[in-house]
Amino acid sequence: MGVKSFVEGGIASVVAGCSTHPLDLIKVRLQLHGEASAVHPSTVTLLRPALAFHNSPPAFLETTPSVPKVGPISLGINLVKTEGAAALFSGVSATLLRQTLYSTTRMGLYEVLKNKWTDPESGKLSLTRKIAAGLVGGGIGAAVGNPADVAMVRMQADGRLPVSERRNYAGVGDAIKRMAKQEGVVSLWRGSALTINRAMIVTAAQLASYDQFKEGIVESGVMKDGLGTHVVASFAAGLVAAVASNPVDVIKTRVMNMKVDARGEEAPYKGAWDCAVKTVRAEGPMALYKGFVPTVCRQGPFTVVLFVTLEQVKKLLRDF
Repeated sequence: MGVKSFVEGGIASVVAGCSTHPLDLIKVRLQLHGEASAVHPSTVTLLRPALAFHNSPPAFLETTPSVPKVGPISLGINLVKTEGAAALFSGVSATLLRQTLYSTTRMGLYEVLKNKWTDPESGKLSLTRKIAAGLVGGGIGAAVGNPADVAMVRMQADGRLPVSERRNYAGVGDAIKRMAKQEGVVSLWRGSALTINRAMIVTAAQLASYDQFKEGIVESGVMKDGLGTHVVASFAAGLVAAVASNPVDVIKTRVMNMKVDARGEEAPYKGAWDCAVKTVRAEGPMALYKGFVPTVCRQGPFTVVLFVTLEQVKKLLRDF
């Protein structure tokens, strides 16, 4: 039962991850939009009226630069125009590896813990224990899959950089190899604390809420346990996961994507908290929800495909 849970979760995750990859790429690009102003805030010279006389020096005030707004549709259209349609699948090899490592682990562990903690008499598991199973599975899965996550973010973001600054990774293997060689093996776990926190939140919100929504729909008699129930419960679970995880996801994306100069120049961010502070100061609190629309648009279809595929795979492998 234990191994089968990992196989079922892995197959469903790979199918869902690869089919919704373009939406994830657009989400990453939106989350990075305006990042330059956060790292290098501009200053303008303002002459305060009270200091306009008596030969006083001009007063310098730091201001928040205006960042042109861009939406997911316009960004996607522009991406295809400038980089070609194939750019929508930039980093798909990293997504494949990430789902194989991260999602297989988290979903397998969640099922194992859920089965272990379920009350043998009633056959039910409390929401608290479902959340706990999700937290454990998500945290361990993220630690295992972090190198692929870093590679995926960089490969997805590469096209937005000037041609001279692009990393031009040949694939996920090349990305991991070059990061380890140029920035050290530790760089493969850059942003791992954020990744683990996000994964714990997403897994607990996504898997626990799916089970809870599904049970509620079936027990209320609104729908039977079938495709319709799976679609409704999974879309609701995707919305819950998107709301809970977006702020951590924005910071994670920026920390993972930052360039660290081998010559020892200071990195754009000292860590997750520094990134969060700089982002909010430069772009406002709502910057933490950048890419929320594509996150929902991606989490919704991803979660639907994930759980619908999972339910079908379970049926196919029921006798094994």
